[in-house]
Amino acid sequence: MCLSVQTIRPKEGWQVYSSAQDADGRCICTVVAPEQNLCSRDAKGRQLRQLLEKVQNMSQSIEVLNLRTQRDFQYIMRMESQIKGLRSKFRQIEADRKTLVNKNFQELKGKMESLQPLIPVLEQYKTDAKLISQFKEEIRNLSGVLMGIQEEMGAYDYEELQQRVLNLENRLRNCMSKLTCGKLMKINGPLTVKTSGTRFGAWMTDPQASPKNNRVWYMDSYTNNKIVKEFKSITDFVAGVESRTYNLPFKWAGTNHVVYNGSLYYNKMQSNIIVRYSFETGRVVTQRALESAGFHNVYPYTWGGFSDIDLMADELGLWAVYATNQNAGNIVISQLNPDTLQIINTWNTEYSKRNAGESFMICGTLYITNSHLTGAKVYYAYSTKTSTYEYTDIPFHNQYFHMSMLDYNARDRALYGWNNGHQVLFNVTLFHIIKTEDDS
Repeated sequence: MCLSVQTIRPKEGWQVYSSAQDADGRCICTVVAPEQNLCSRDAKGRQLRQLLEKVQNMSQSIEVLNLRTQRDFQYIMRMESQIKGLRSKFRQIEADRKTLVNKNFQELKGKMESLQPLIPVLEQYKTDAKLISQFKEEIRNLSGVLMGIQEEMGAYDYEELQQRVLNLENRLRNCMSKLTCGKLMKINGPLTVKTSGTRFGAWMTDPQASPKNNRVWYMDSYTNNKIVKEFKSITDFVAGVESRTYNLPFKWAGTNHVVYNGSLYYNKMQSNIIVRYSFETGRVVTQRALESAGFHNVYPYTWGGFSDIDLMADELGLWAVYATNQNAGNIVISQLNPDTLQIINTWNTEYSKRNAGESFMICGTLYITNSHLTGAKVYYAYSTKTSTYEYTDIPFHNQYFHMSMLDYNARDRALYGWNNGHQVLFNVTLFHIIKTEDDS
């Protein structure tokens, strides 16, 4: 049974792991969990603990300062009493100073004057003591708030929460493995990755490569070229930092090449020969003619460019799309053995190759666009599983007006395009089918 995946809008700072489910509720794999940088000891949890420790240290420091202030305050209070007593006595003595020896009077007056500045100091201590008392209360309140936040976040130990997220991710992967191929529903984009080269060309990654291997291959122009540039990553590709250059033994025709499991598959110029070139050895592994296939602009796509033979890969393997005289110039689909290039199976369609703008395979279904220009859409789909076709209406944004390459990458679930000298990516939305244990 087919079911679409629901969209969930989590709170900011949270992430969604989502799969799909069948009508009986099996394979429910939607997880809303804190981002991993909220877990462990390297993000907000650690920041919260550090902040709490700082507040506790501040509170201890304020307590020490408060004790010192209270001690000094008591001392000055005693001095205040003494000063006021001395002031009273001084006034009395000054009124009757004739009875005292002038020297003793001057000495007493000097002591009084030295004590006089302590009176405003006393007033400042009173003010400071009040501020410190208020500050202590604010620290106490803040500590309470932070402790509450820590208790709320610490419902699980950080390591335990991290482990729970990892377990959920593993369960999600297991659930996703039950998803069979999906049907194309929508194309979003494009995202412009780079602007380079001529109006025509191809760029690609290997859908069979490991997640850590993100090498990019770049083949500019559709003819009279045999230089392939390699980049270690998309970042290096954008920056123009080449890691290696390959000089192919034969020039290529068209822009419909594909990299699959470490090898480049391309159409040898002015022939219907398919070449398999190994990047590891730097040599041609095998080459084989695609019998009866038109070549050299006999049956190209609408834009020409020697695009007669289109090589592509999807979840099910390696494919060749071309046209023959026997099929009246209509598109022929052949699944190829990636090692020997021998044809495994062939399907004849009724869609004219010359009326197709571009095409790509997703899960054994060939999707054909009706133009390479503005306004193009996916117009026709042929399923090799059922040997049936249907007309579709799936638009996509041909941003730079001329599409000379459009290929699906099963690992990235994206379409790679060469759009008038711009290297672009399109996201695809697939309508998944659930494979339950009963179907196994």
